[in-house]
Amino acid sequence: MKPLLSVKGLVKRFRGITATDHLDFDVLPGEVHALIGPNGAGKTTFISQLIGELQPDEGVILFDGADITRLPVHRRALAGMARSYQITSILPDLTVLQNVMLAVQARRGHSFRFWARAALDQDLIAPARAALELVGLGGELDTLARNLGHGACRQLELAVVLAMKPKMLLLDEPMAGMSPQESAEMTQLLLKLKGSVSIVLIEHDLNSVFTLADRITVLVYGRAISTGSLDQVRADPEVQAAYLGEEETLDA
Repeated sequence: MKPLLSVKGLVKRFRGITATDHLDFDVLPGEVHALIGPNGAGKTTFISQLIGELQPDEGVILFDGADITRLPVHRRALAGMARSYQITSILPDLTVLQNVMLAVQARRGHSFRFWARAALDQDLIAPARAALELVGLGGELDTLARNLGHGACRQLELAVVLAMKPKMLLLDEPMAGMSPQESAEMTQLLLKLKGSVSIVLIEHDLNSVFTLADRITVLVYGRAISTGSLDQVRADPEVQAAYLGEEETLDA
Protein backbone atom coordinates (compact mmCIF):
# COMPACT_ATOMS: atom_id res chain seq x y z
CA MET A 1 0.00 0.00 0.00
CA LYS A 2 1.33 3.44 -0.95
CA PRO A 3 1.95 5.72 2.07
CA LEU A 4 -0.26 8.77 2.49
CA LEU A 5 2.67 10.50 4.21
CA SER A 6 6.31 9.84 3.39
CA VAL A 7 9.14 11.69 5.11
CA LYS A 8 12.70 11.21 3.86
CA GLY A 9 15.90 12.40 5.53
CA LEU A 10 14.30 15.20 7.56
CA VAL A 11 16.76 17.41 9.46
CA LYS A 12 16.10 20.40 11.74
CA ARG A 13 18.84 22.19 13.64
CA PHE A 14 18.65 24.93 16.27
CA ARG A 15 21.96 26.70 16.98
CA GLY A 16 24.00 23.58 16.47
CA ILE A 17 21.53 21.22 18.16
CA THR A 18 20.05 18.63 15.82
CA ALA A 19 16.39 18.36 16.88
CA THR A 20 15.42 16.15 13.91
CA ASP A 21 18.21 13.86 12.78
CA HIS A 22 17.80 12.49 9.23
CA LEU A 23 14.40 11.10 10.07
CA ASP A 24 12.48 8.73 7.79
CA PHE A 25 8.81 8.22 8.63
CA ASP A 26 5.69 7.11 6.79
CA VAL A 27 1.98 6.64 7.44
CA LEU A 28 -0.34 4.38 5.46
CA PRO A 29 -3.94 5.29 4.62
CA GLY A 30 -6.14 4.67 7.68
CA GLU A 31 -3.16 3.82 9.89
CA VAL A 32 -2.49 5.07 13.42
CA HIS A 33 1.28 5.62 13.64
CA ALA A 34 2.36 6.64 17.14
CA LEU A 35 5.51 8.64 17.84
CA ILE A 36 6.87 8.13 21.34
CA GLY A 37 10.10 8.92 23.13
CA PRO A 38 11.61 10.47 26.25
CA ASN A 39 11.04 14.15 27.00
CA GLY A 40 13.06 16.35 24.65
CA ALA A 41 13.22 13.67 21.94
CA GLY A 42 11.99 16.12 19.28
CA LYS A 43 8.46 14.81 18.78
CA THR A 44 6.66 18.17 18.69
CA THR A 45 9.42 19.68 16.55
CA PHE A 46 8.81 16.93 14.02
CA ILE A 47 5.04 17.48 14.01
CA SER A 48 5.60 21.23 13.55
CA GLN A 49 7.58 20.48 10.40
CA LEU A 50 4.87 18.19 9.09
CA ILE A 51 2.21 20.88 9.43
CA GLY A 52 4.49 23.66 8.12
CA GLU A 53 5.04 25.75 11.25
CA LEU A 54 8.75 24.96 11.05
CA GLN A 55 10.76 24.54 7.87
CA PRO A 56 13.27 21.66 7.79
CA ASP A 57 16.90 22.29 6.95
CA GLU A 58 17.09 19.12 4.88
CA GLY A 59 14.79 16.40 3.65
CA VAL A 60 11.48 15.95 1.85
CA ILE A 61 7.87 15.64 3.02
CA LEU A 62 5.47 13.97 0.58
CA PHE A 63 1.74 14.00 1.31
CA ASP A 64 -0.81 12.26 -0.88
CA GLY A 65 1.80 12.04 -3.64
CA ALA A 66 2.74 15.75 -3.61
CA ASP A 67 5.87 17.45 -2.28
CA ILE A 68 4.64 19.73 0.54
CA THR A 69 8.05 20.41 2.10
CA ARG A 70 7.84 24.18 1.50
CA LEU A 71 4.07 24.69 1.49
CA PRO A 72 2.61 27.09 4.09
CA VAL A 73 0.33 25.84 6.87
CA HIS A 74 -2.95 26.84 5.19
CA ARG A 75 -2.05 25.01 1.97
CA ARG A 76 -1.32 21.83 3.91
CA ALA A 77 -4.65 22.17 5.72
CA LEU A 78 -6.48 22.50 2.40
CA ALA A 79 -4.59 19.43 1.15
CA GLY A 80 -6.07 17.43 4.04
CA MET A 81 -3.63 17.66 6.96
CA ALA A 82 -4.95 18.87 10.33
CA ARG A 83 -3.29 19.28 13.73
CA SER A 84 -4.53 19.38 17.29
CA TYR A 85 -2.36 20.81 20.04
CA GLN A 86 -1.16 19.93 23.54
CA ILE A 87 -3.12 22.99 24.74
CA THR A 88 -6.68 23.46 23.51
CA SER A 89 -7.10 26.17 20.88
CA ILE A 90 -10.84 26.86 20.80
CA LEU A 91 -12.67 30.19 21.01
CA PRO A 92 -14.10 30.41 24.54
CA ASP A 93 -16.73 33.10 23.88
CA LEU A 94 -18.40 31.16 21.06
CA THR A 95 -20.76 28.25 21.53
CA VAL A 96 -19.71 24.69 20.88
CA LEU A 97 -21.63 24.70 17.60
CA GLN A 98 -20.21 28.05 16.47
CA ASN A 99 -16.64 26.85 17.03
CA VAL A 100 -17.16 23.94 14.67
CA MET A 101 -19.14 25.99 12.16
CA LEU A 102 -16.13 28.28 11.80
CA ALA A 103 -14.01 25.27 10.84
CA VAL A 104 -16.57 24.19 8.23
CA GLN A 105 -16.67 27.75 6.92
CA ALA A 106 -12.87 27.91 6.70
CA ARG A 107 -12.70 24.60 4.81
CA ARG A 108 -15.09 25.98 2.21
CA GLY A 109 -13.11 29.20 1.84
CA HIS A 110 -15.91 31.46 3.09
CA SER A 111 -15.04 34.82 4.62
CA PHE A 112 -15.68 35.24 8.33
CA ARG A 113 -17.09 38.71 7.54
CA PHE A 114 -20.35 37.00 6.64
CA TRP A 115 -20.70 35.33 10.05
CA ALA A 116 -24.20 36.76 10.76
CA ARG A 117 -25.57 35.16 7.59
CA ALA A 118 -23.51 32.02 8.09
CA ALA A 119 -25.11 31.49 11.51
CA LEU A 120 -28.33 30.52 9.72
CA ASP A 121 -26.69 28.50 6.94
CA GLN A 122 -27.75 24.85 7.19
CA ASP A 123 -24.87 23.89 4.89
CA LEU A 124 -22.58 24.94 7.74
CA ILE A 125 -24.76 23.82 10.64
CA ALA A 126 -25.39 20.25 9.44
CA PRO A 127 -21.74 19.13 9.09
CA ALA A 128 -20.84 20.94 12.32
CA ARG A 129 -23.57 19.07 14.20
CA ALA A 130 -22.44 15.79 12.64
CA ALA A 131 -18.86 16.32 13.84
CA LEU A 132 -20.10 17.15 17.34
CA GLU A 133 -22.31 14.06 17.43
CA LEU A 134 -19.31 11.96 16.43
CA VAL A 135 -17.21 13.20 19.37
CA GLY A 136 -20.05 12.96 21.88
CA LEU A 137 -20.97 16.64 22.21
CA GLY A 138 -24.30 16.55 20.40
CA GLY A 139 -26.05 17.68 23.57
CA GLU A 140 -23.82 20.71 24.12
CA LEU A 141 -24.44 22.69 20.92
CA ASP A 142 -25.44 25.93 22.63
CA THR A 143 -22.98 25.71 25.52
CA LEU A 144 -20.30 28.39 25.57
CA ALA A 145 -16.92 26.76 25.05
CA ARG A 146 -15.59 28.47 28.19
CA ASN A 147 -18.06 26.47 30.29
CA LEU A 148 -16.84 23.06 29.16
CA GLY A 149 -14.66 20.84 31.31
CA HIS A 150 -11.14 19.98 30.17
CA GLY A 151 -12.08 16.64 28.63
CA ALA A 152 -15.02 18.17 26.74
CA CYS A 153 -12.74 20.94 25.47
CA ARG A 154 -10.47 18.33 23.94
CA GLN A 155 -13.50 16.65 22.38
CA LEU A 156 -14.53 20.00 20.92
CA GLU A 157 -11.05 20.59 19.54
CA LEU A 158 -11.21 17.21 17.83
CA ALA A 159 -14.63 18.08 16.35
CA VAL A 160 -13.15 21.32 14.99
CA VAL A 161 -10.34 19.35 13.36
CA LEU A 162 -12.71 16.72 11.95
CA ALA A 163 -14.94 19.42 10.46
CA MET A 164 -12.01 20.25 8.16
CA LYS A 165 -12.50 16.78 6.59
CA PRO A 166 -8.82 15.86 6.91
CA LYS A 167 -7.10 12.89 5.35
CA MET A 168 -4.61 12.90 8.22
CA LEU A 169 -4.79 14.00 11.86
CA LEU A 170 -1.66 15.11 13.70
CA LEU A 171 -2.55 14.65 17.37
CA ASP A 172 -0.08 16.16 19.83
CA GLU A 173 -0.82 14.70 23.28
CA PRO A 174 -4.63 14.61 23.00
CA MET A 175 -4.87 13.12 26.52
CA ALA A 176 -2.72 15.83 28.16
CA GLY A 177 -4.21 16.96 31.48
CA MET A 178 -7.03 14.43 31.38
CA SER A 179 -8.20 12.22 34.21
CA PRO A 180 -7.90 8.46 33.71
CA GLN A 181 -11.61 8.29 32.85
CA GLU A 182 -11.33 11.15 30.33
CA SER A 183 -8.27 9.49 28.76
CA ALA A 184 -10.17 6.23 28.41
CA GLU A 185 -13.10 8.06 26.78
CA MET A 186 -10.79 9.86 24.34
CA THR A 187 -9.10 6.57 23.48
CA GLN A 188 -12.48 5.03 22.67
CA LEU A 189 -13.35 8.06 20.53
CA LEU A 190 -10.13 7.72 18.55
CA LEU A 191 -10.80 4.02 18.11
CA LYS A 192 -14.07 4.98 16.40
CA LEU A 193 -12.06 7.06 13.92
CA LYS A 194 -9.46 4.37 13.28
CA GLY A 195 -9.38 3.28 9.67
CA SER A 196 -11.38 6.26 8.40
CA VAL A 197 -8.52 8.75 8.69
CA SER A 198 -4.75 8.42 9.05
CA ILE A 199 -3.44 9.52 12.46
CA VAL A 200 0.02 10.52 13.66
CA LEU A 201 -0.20 10.28 17.44
CA ILE A 202 2.14 11.79 20.02
CA GLU A 203 1.06 10.67 23.47
CA HIS A 204 2.66 10.05 26.88
CA ASP A 205 -0.20 7.78 27.96
CA LEU A 206 1.35 4.57 26.70
CA ASN A 207 -1.72 2.51 27.52
CA SER A 208 -3.61 4.61 24.97
CA VAL A 209 -0.75 4.30 22.49
CA PHE A 210 -0.73 0.53 22.81
CA THR A 211 -4.51 0.38 22.33
CA LEU A 212 -4.57 2.65 19.28
CA ALA A 213 -1.33 2.27 17.33
CA ASP A 214 -0.84 0.02 14.33
CA ARG A 215 2.84 0.96 14.33
CA ILE A 216 5.09 2.81 16.76
CA THR A 217 8.21 4.84 16.08
CA VAL A 218 10.51 5.58 19.01
CA LEU A 219 12.34 8.90 18.77
CA VAL A 220 15.46 9.70 20.80
CA TYR A 221 17.42 12.93 20.28
CA GLY A 222 15.61 13.47 17.00
CA ARG A 223 16.55 10.05 15.61
CA ALA A 224 14.20 7.13 15.01
CA ILE A 225 15.75 4.18 16.83
CA SER A 226 12.95 1.70 16.17
CA THR A 227 9.76 1.38 14.11
CA GLY A 228 7.35 -1.52 14.15
CA SER A 229 4.54 -3.20 16.01
CA LEU A 230 4.23 -2.94 19.78
CA ASP A 231 5.92 -6.30 20.27
CA GLN A 232 8.76 -5.35 17.95
CA VAL A 233 9.59 -2.04 19.63
CA ARG A 234 9.06 -3.43 23.12
CA ALA A 235 11.66 -6.14 22.43
CA ASP A 236 14.23 -3.70 20.97
CA PRO A 237 17.22 -3.36 23.37
CA GLU A 238 17.89 0.22 22.23
CA VAL A 239 14.30 1.16 23.07
CA GLN A 240 14.57 -0.46 26.48
CA ALA A 241 17.72 1.53 27.19
CA ALA A 242 16.13 4.79 26.06
CA TYR A 243 13.32 4.42 28.60
CA LEU A 244 15.46 3.49 31.58
CA GLY A 245 14.95 6.14 34.26
CA GLU A 246 11.79 7.51 32.62
CA GLU A 247 8.53 7.61 34.54
CA GLU A 248 6.86 5.73 31.70
CA THR A 249 8.08 2.33 30.66
CA LEU A 250 7.15 0.21 27.70
CA ASP A 251 5.39 -2.14 30.09
CA ALA A 252 2.88 0.55 31.08
